[in-house]
Amino acid sequence: MAVKPGYNQIMAKKESKRLLGAHMPIAGGVEKAPLSGMQVGCTAMQIFTKSSNQWAAKKLEQKSLDAWFANMEKSGIGAVASHDSYLINLGSPEKLLREKSLAAFIEEMNRAELLKIPYLIFHPGSHVGSGEEAGLNAVADCMNRALNESESDVQLLIETTAGQGTNLGYTFEHIAFLIDAVKDKRRVGVCLDTCHVFAAGYELRTEEGYKETFKKFDKVIGLEHLKFFHINDSKKDFGSRVDRHEHIGKGFLGEKPFEFLMNDKRFAKVPMVLETPKGPDLKEDMENLSLLRSLIH
Repeated sequence: MAVKPGYNQIMAKKESKRLLGAHMPIAGGVEKAPLSGMQVGCTAMQIFTKSSNQWAAKKLEQKSLDAWFANMEKSGIGAVASHDSYLINLGSPEKLLREKSLAAFIEEMNRAELLKIPYLIFHPGSHVGSGEEAGLNAVADCMNRALNESESDVQLLIETTAGQGTNLGYTFEHIAFLIDAVKDKRRVGVCLDTCHVFAAGYELRTEEGYKETFKKFDKVIGLEHLKFFHINDSKKDFGSRVDRHEHIGKGFLGEKPFEFLMNDKRFAKVPMVLETPKGPDLKEDMENLSLLRSLIH
């Protein structure tokens, strides 16, 4: 993937750092996000490249792109992912909505490409009553079409979900099905959300449970596909199938799973970002990141 001069070099220098951070706001333009990330001490970051609750997307102007690259170079951030809009549903049984979602998804990929963001993280979608098999087939078809039709080299990261409502992606088998169905395996990976897998019924709170969960992930999906983490505690209990994020150590997960994760050598170079609630001063992100770093032995 072609990048601005100097960008590869600065990213390479940062690879030795622990890639830890948070989802950063883009109010005032995407170029503001790296500065916010720098403020809270991010070495990894996730952003939306447009409003997450609108179909329309304002064009990324060259002035904004130039400022983004300049701010990235001075930010100390070594890994970035984009997250797609919450309106997109690639698993919809309604053809018009699915086609609209696919077009928006391709636009998300192209915007990430303009920003040289290597990953687009997305929820697989919801089957809305058509059944899981039909929903997963629809998602797989859309993924293949997006990879064929997009002008980007962005890698699609399927996010594990809590399984709320008719949401797909709450079992490792769902994720494996989608990876198997994608023709270009180089262009697909996984983002594991700690809150979501816990709410979906995968134990992380004990050493035995943690080991068993990642053993199963490796057997069903393959750890080589795990490219990104969302680090969130859960407001709801184990197996609730409810997606509600909480600050680290303040929810039903507690601190222990994050201690396991922060000291798991297998994931030492895998980016990990918070998606926990925050105010305008981002104080909560700084507190959560400080706690996570304190858990490293």
